[in-house]
Amino acid sequence: MIRRLVAALLLLCCSFAAAAQTTLPAPVARALQRAGIPGDSVALMVQDVDGPRPLVAFNGMQPMNPASVMKLVTAFAALELLGPTYTWRTEVYLGGPLEDGVLHGDLILKGYGDPTLTFERFWLLLRDLRARGLREIRGDLVLDRSHFDPGPHDPASFDNEPLRPYNVGADALLLSFKTVRFAFLPDAATGKVTVVPQPPLAQLQLDAEVRAVDGACGDWRRGIDRLVAEEADRVTVRFTGTMPLACGDRYWALSLMPGPAFNWGMFHAMWREAGGTLAGGVREGLAPADAAPFATLQSATAAEAVRDMNKYSSNIIARQLFLTLSAELWEKPGRYEDSAHLLQRWLVERGLSMPELTLDNGSGLSRTARASASSLLNLLLVAWRSPVMPEFVASMPIVAGDGTMKKRLSDASVAGNAHVKTGSLTDVRSLAGYVYTDDGRRLAFVFIVNHPNAGASQAAQDELLRWLHTRRP
Repeated sequence: MIRRLVAALLLLCCSFAAAAQTTLPAPVARALQRAGIPGDSVALMVQDVDGPRPLVAFNGMQPMNPASVMKLVTAFAALELLGPTYTWRTEVYLGGPLEDGVLHGDLILKGYGDPTLTFERFWLLLRDLRARGLREIRGDLVLDRSHFDPGPHDPASFDNEPLRPYNVGADALLLSFKTVRFAFLPDAATGKVTVVPQPPLAQLQLDAEVRAVDGACGDWRRGIDRLVAEEADRVTVRFTGTMPLACGDRYWALSLMPGPAFNWGMFHAMWREAGGTLAGGVREGLAPADAAPFATLQSATAAEAVRDMNKYSSNIIARQLFLTLSAELWEKPGRYEDSAHLLQRWLVERGLSMPELTLDNGSGLSRTARASASSLLNLLLVAWRSPVMPEFVASMPIVAGDGTMKKRLSDASVAGNAHVKTGSLTDVRSLAGYVYTDDGRRLAFVFIVNHPNAGASQAAQDELLRWLHTRRP
């Protein structure tokens, strides 16, 4: 009798232990209540990476906008389908004979979607052209962007902020993220702030009159007025106002012009700096199908691109990766709808059926993208058992260490003990990744808030990370 009673009690205890917690952790619930966010606007899933079932399951099946946490889907797909060592190339063709350093014809640039073609790496390509004997181009600069077919892109359509770098559209020949990074360098001796654009653009006119002043840094851009004026053949950017000396060197990135114009301006300015000349203008065209490239630049690896995408939540890298999937695997110009279809098929093959998943551009910068916390948790669990797990996990920001989590929870025990991807849109905040607990376990989790007060949910996110690290869910 006693043995049967003990066995029944053990079975009862085990059944309780196996059941998932269906309520929010108390500190998280309190933080959400203070932020005015109701429970039906929140989803949370938690599971031990080696466990058979969720430890916490709250609204896990509800389709929600995950914001940039959607990049985890793109990242895992890119690492598995392209491979961590996959590289892109940028090719240069000569459209005429090269004689004594003079090209009697066009110079043709063909891009394959390299998301890592910064102005520093493009400078290396131009130096290579000079080293191969090219000095003077008598024809035009021809841009072959045919590897992608992303469709029309309006950088103002998402939030009416067309100059913001996060609104840059995908491009098979993407130079320096199509963005100018203005360095603001205050000097106490002169009381002036030097403004330096990187990369230089031939058609960019910079007019800067910013004074360096005393005072706390705070929002350093508040004291600076910015004016961007577009003319027929140039773009004028004017900065005026004041900047506190206490800020030190700061940077302001702007996307000022469409891809072809940006590429021509960057090439023209940097080619001139390298000692070359260009007689013609710029136009779009195709590289010759039957010719060998004059020079080729290889990109950084897909693992490095995924790392930069997730650490700094880069929408443009996500778009480039997303289009590369269909361009590379289906051997035709990369299209968003093709990549979405390909990715959905791959998810099913990996045992990750996500019937609620809505994909558009793979970046999470979307009002229509949807995924459930349960589906995203399953993706994290499958990724943990994948050969690309080390690259996948290492791509996420380390709490209090780097990327979008660098300045958070530095005084908490979870600092350095979690890799998490953040997501942020108006009405959306999200967090997902892996937490290493203080008793030696690894927990995968997904936390999504869709509510007008979502911007006030950071305290709840932080409470969740603390709770996961030190509690026993």
